[in-house]
Amino acid sequence: MKRLLFATLAAVAAFSMMTSCNNMKQIKHLPYPATERTDVVDNYFGTEVADPYRWLEDDNSEATAEWVKAQNEVTFDYLQQIPFRDAIKERLTELWNFPKESAPTKKGEWYYFSKNDGLQNQAVIYRRRSTEEAPEVFIDPNALSEDGTVALGSMSFTKDGKYCAYTTAASGSDWVEIHVLECESKSLLKDKISWVKFSGATWAPDGKGFYYSAYDAPKSNAYSSKNEFQKVYYHRLGTEQSADRLIYHDPKHPLRYFHGWQSDDSRWIFISGSEGTSGSEILYKRAGERNFRVLLKGFDYDYGIVECEDDKLYVMTNEGAENYHLVAIDLKNPSKREVVIAEKECLLEGVGSAGGCLTAIYLEDAQNKVYQYELSGELIREVALPGIGTVSGFGGEKEDTELYYSITTFTSPTTIYSFDVKSGESKLYLRPEVAFNPEDFTTEQIFFESKDGTRVPMFVSYKKGLKLNGKNPCYLYGYGGFQINLTPSFNPASIMFMEQGGVYVFVTLRGGLEYGEKWHRGGMLENKQNVFDDFISAAEYLIDHRYTSSNKLAIAGGSNGGLLVGACEVQRPDLYAVCLPAVGVMDMLRYHKFTIGWGWVVEYGSSDDEEQFQYIYKYSPLHNIKEGVEYPATLVTTADHDDRVVPAHSFKFAAQMQHAQAGEKPVLIRIDTKAGHGAGKPTSKRIEEAADTYSFLFQNTGTEYKPLKK
Repeated sequence: MKRLLFATLAAVAAFSMMTSCNNMKQIKHLPYPATERTDVVDNYFGTEVADPYRWLEDDNSEATAEWVKAQNEVTFDYLQQIPFRDAIKERLTELWNFPKESAPTKKGEWYYFSKNDGLQNQAVIYRRRSTEEAPEVFIDPNALSEDGTVALGSMSFTKDGKYCAYTTAASGSDWVEIHVLECESKSLLKDKISWVKFSGATWAPDGKGFYYSAYDAPKSNAYSSKNEFQKVYYHRLGTEQSADRLIYHDPKHPLRYFHGWQSDDSRWIFISGSEGTSGSEILYKRAGERNFRVLLKGFDYDYGIVECEDDKLYVMTNEGAENYHLVAIDLKNPSKREVVIAEKECLLEGVGSAGGCLTAIYLEDAQNKVYQYELSGELIREVALPGIGTVSGFGGEKEDTELYYSITTFTSPTTIYSFDVKSGESKLYLRPEVAFNPEDFTTEQIFFESKDGTRVPMFVSYKKGLKLNGKNPCYLYGYGGFQINLTPSFNPASIMFMEQGGVYVFVTLRGGLEYGEKWHRGGMLENKQNVFDDFISAAEYLIDHRYTSSNKLAIAGGSNGGLLVGACEVQRPDLYAVCLPAVGVMDMLRYHKFTIGWGWVVEYGSSDDEEQFQYIYKYSPLHNIKEGVEYPATLVTTADHDDRVVPAHSFKFAAQMQHAQAGEKPVLIRIDTKAGHGAGKPTSKRIEEAADTYSFLFQNTGTEYKPLKK
């Protein structure tokens, strides 16, 4: 029996009507592929759960490939009918076309930085000996593939700047290869390391080799099979990968991540281990010793190594400090610990060691503040920032006297500043020129109450002069999980949206770390419903205060944010006009069976546990779609090479939603090819996806795109 009974183009008469908005051209979509429903049923502790689209999990099968092709035919036929799609793409291209440059970092005699001239698929790595001279190309990832789908990942340099190890990823996969350049001549060495995931190269202090973490070569599908037994190796330059020395592995715990690091004085070697996305453990030994010992026992707290100086290990941790603090541990007497930077009322987001001092970045109401400290913990100064936004940078070597950092906001792209370590003075280094006036837009931070009374913030951006009449299209974005902070960031597509009268909203949901570990735990495991309640409450606030209305509201999110959108869509389908779940975790009962999904069990829970099954089954998007309900217009987006959240999640969700949809609103799935979870996606694909997403949004909120007058 064939799994698919695809409808033919001759069935045009059966096309569905797509939008009920009378002031816009109604668009019909082709009939959905008649996706076969099988009789697969699983029994979870006495609860029988049907999984009729289990066969779509096999992304190597011919039937799945046919289904993907047929779904894309329906989706792109619909998108091509939207009359203003080309105009949106044209404006997005204009807005994307500005130079994007990173803060420079000094390695050896050179300053290295990345730059995208505007529309290059991948940013190019440049270097120069001084900030005044013209730069030269160091690595051009655009030359690694014809279509820009091979991306540069992490880069690391030896202490003297002689060698650079960098990673490359193809088609958006999490699998990377490590390559090595001799920097002066820019010549590629023969060294190549394969089957590396969630790791780069960490150089040994002598520069003769590096540490990395890898898996054994997959025996089955590399993009969906479960990843187990990560191991830490040491690679010596000039040798084959097969000769690499195994530094650490744990055969008793296949589902752990490990990373190796050696102190700058070569005296100590450390292993950082984790069982998932939060909670860690630190092992250590003297160089030359045989076995590692436990220094900081896992996995109730998070430990991040900052520096090792004079046999003292500086660690940022939430042990004994919900908002994190910095402690120093005497490695000769590990029971001797001292607090170097004490906990504050706001979150300590990160600590860096450069220029002979410590730089601490704090997060207060999802906005950054920066302080400079001596290694002893004595406060030097609060850094006077030239603006409000998301701050990153301040990296470098101990000897550096000048550091660089950047500030990003919702309404202007990254601006770079130089920082004098001694005086604390900041100077403008680079402000990009853009094809819009940032002063035309504004951002306000609003606090609202969630269902349980919790005070939750959101950033609301729009064009100045906005009228609160409930007629504005609104793009509501959230994430809410894995200790990830949602802070101001710039997206060219948001400018296009706000130019058209749109309201662009980022909501700071529980599950992140914006207000410390309590905020994170308030949105994980049995508390995950709080995240959805926060998001729904944000939507209700925006509607009640007439920023928008239900027939103008779109909700969006990716990955864990895709789960957010899927869960909120099935819980409150009446509240939104458009739902845009991207690369989402939609099958909460089986997510841990693919690639590194097991690493999320600490955040979500697992269907293998009876108590945890009960609460994740209640909100799992796939399993809470109800037949006979009119759901919002839905555009699911995923990619064929996504090996983090495998595309089967989106495949099954879209198929079930198409089966259950009672109304005439479209349920489409856009499946990108030679693309993955998002990292390294070429500029051309980003623009195309944004054009399709916003075209769908405008069409299904009854918002006509009006090109700007030139």
